[in-house]
Amino acid sequence: MTYRAQTVLAGLSDIRSDLEGLYKDLHRQPELGLREHHTAKKASDALRDLGYEVTDGVGGTGVIGVLANGEGPIVMARADMDALPVREQTGLPYASVVTVTDDGGAEQPVMHACGHDVHVACLIGCARLMAQAKDAWRGTFVALFQPSEESGDGAIAMINDGLTSKSPRPDVVLAQHVLPYPAGHVGIRSGPFLSAADSLRITVHGRGAHGSMPQAAVDPVVMAAMIVVRLQTIVSRELAATTPAVITVGSIHAGTDPNIIPDSAVIQLNVRTYDHASRSKVLSAIERIVKAECEASRSPKAPEIEKTVTFPPTINDEAPTRRVAEAFAAHFGDDAHTIDLQTASEDMSEIPKAFGVPFTYWGIGGIDTVLYSQAAKNGTIAQDIPVNHSPTFAPIVQPTLDTGVSALIVAALAWLAR
Repeated sequence: MTYRAQTVLAGLSDIRSDLEGLYKDLHRQPELGLREHHTAKKASDALRDLGYEVTDGVGGTGVIGVLANGEGPIVMARADMDALPVREQTGLPYASVVTVTDDGGAEQPVMHACGHDVHVACLIGCARLMAQAKDAWRGTFVALFQPSEESGDGAIAMINDGLTSKSPRPDVVLAQHVLPYPAGHVGIRSGPFLSAADSLRITVHGRGAHGSMPQAAVDPVVMAAMIVVRLQTIVSRELAATTPAVITVGSIHAGTDPNIIPDSAVIQLNVRTYDHASRSKVLSAIERIVKAECEASRSPKAPEIEKTVTFPPTINDEAPTRRVAEAFAAHFGDDAHTIDLQTASEDMSEIPKAFGVPFTYWGIGGIDTVLYSQAAKNGTIAQDIPVNHSPTFAPIVQPTLDTGVSALIVAALAWLAR
């Protein structure tokens, strides 16, 4: 397999400059979820030029490219395309200055603050090399470009638009994400990798009154405060110390004036868990605590608990993960590692779930190795290394792109090599 990977990757030096230009173009022109028209066209045009059978507009802006190359396994590789409403502060010559009008009519800055431009460029590079070296492999390679990962609705949008009938059923689905680790490194793990994420909006109801007469009120601000404090005990007192989970209250809103006790308060929180059992336990505990605090405060109306955004956990299947990990070790040597659990979340796993097939998902580093080493030496990684979604997050172009293309090729050939 290593020989086959070397054969396919022999063309990487010839396309490197083009890929770097493509990446910078994508970074300069980021697009929010379900608006990825420029990005999708770049992908579909490239695939068509390479001889792929292309289906556009799946789930809005999704693209599927299928390259059949004789009898053999079918491997699908997925890249997400969307950017974030973040104002870029990298100072790069190809930095985004894009703004768009949101659904409410307000202007929003847009930036590839999560690295999806890397993912798109790497998958196009992979697709190009696979098409140029068809003598080195057999089977079918499917390149899938997914919209709107950041909102957690892009994979489902493609599925609801007939993804499973518009693409051949793969034997395995592959995906990767650039992360704040040293560039040139790849990291993979079996089992839980990325967390499930659930965002909740909780409305608690009280009875308004004059600020000087609290005895006439049921104060929802105090109610919300007690709920926030009590929620902190779920992870510390209801889960085992070896069970990772995060509960973050990101927003509390109540009232309009310091002298008025309002009628209601709204709490918005985010939950991260790594398996279905702990996810169910944490969400159930949140509901129990909210209802109990409202009853203890004599709330005149039951609370409203609304799930606003949800992402499934990304749990890598053991067999394909082992196969890819062995291929990575053979190709990347000491630059291939077992990666830690990540608290970020993804909707990619909805795609293999829809097909009923296994998947594996890995990380590639995107940080300058000298910068990372110095921060590690100083114990300042958290302070000095920009993370995904930061306005200063910008993966170093090389060797990040080379690594991402190589990882996709090596992983795909773990099934497709002749």
